[in-house]
Amino acid sequence: MTDLIVKSAVKDALEGSNVSADFYEALDAEVEELLEDAARRTEANDRKTVQPRDL
Repeated sequence: MTDLIVKSAVKDALEGSNVSADFYEALDAEVEELLEDAARRTEANDRKTVQPRDL
């Protein structure tokens, strides 16, 4: 899967903190897992639209 996060946005959100290079990869993996779980819940509820409640 492609990168899901924007490094500059993460840096802005964590203003005042240093961010290690491997943090982005770990964050991207967490986001990917979150999206996969949401997609499974959507499908389990016979929907095609992912909604906030799927998170």
